Amino acid sequence: MRIPRIYHPSPLAGLDSCLLSEDAINHVGRVLRMKEGEQIILFDGSNHIFHARLQAIEKKQIIAKIESSELDDRESPLAIHLGQVISRGDRMEFTIQKSVELGVKTITPLWSERCGVKLNDERQDKKLQQWQKIAIAACEQCGRNEIPEIRPMMKLTDWCKEQDNMLKLNLHPRAKYTIRQLPHIPPEGVRLLIGSEGGLSAEEIQMTEKEGFTEVLLGKRVLRTETASLAAITALQVCFGDI
Repeated sequence: MRIPRIYHPSPLAGLDSCLLSEDAINHVGRVLRMKEGEQIILFDGSNHIFHARLQAIEKKQIIAKIESSELDDRESPLAIHLGQVISRGDRMEFTIQKSVELGVKTITPLWSERCGVKLNDERQDKKLQQWQKIAIAACEQCGRNEIPEIRPMMKLTDWCKEQDNMLKLNLHPRAKYTIRQLPHIPPEGVRLLIGSEGGLSAEEIQMTEKEGFTEVLLGKRVLRTETASLAAITALQVCFGDI
């Protein structure tokens, strides 16, 4: 039986035992119905894992005794920062979950001219919390021991103007290069832009060109936004990462 992997939101190094978080209590106690003495693996985002055993299980409190720890690096050598225009329904959740499984290090949700989602400040905060929980759950499932950052939502133009040394990529059906034909990837990694269901406007495409984005092709077919992001991430990981 697979030992459950549980995220702990504070550092575990140097501790002999810890109180599990509220989310972990619900998962371990109510969903898995685990008993005292059973094993779990804890991780705190430090790229280490902590082998632990349930010491005391109460209704509102679970104590885990930490028995050993070790470095367990499962991160891709390719850093990918995904700029994803916010999609409707559960498509954004799906994109975040699968992007984390594929090794993306940072995700920034973006507003664009053709974005069909409207959120006030309160709903934005709730969405960010929800998306971060989805990222954590994806790490628990896939074995990653670092938690990708879900950044606050921002305008597409502001995100494109951010300065870093990453290679900036934008998918375009009339691009000259495929991902496989890219000459090189800098050590800092890739900044990957994925548009909305309606795509980017002509003005936005011109703006990305001005900001130094390289247009790349994903075959001759037009992909849905959630398909495009996962296809592009997978292609990058195959060509330059660890797939």
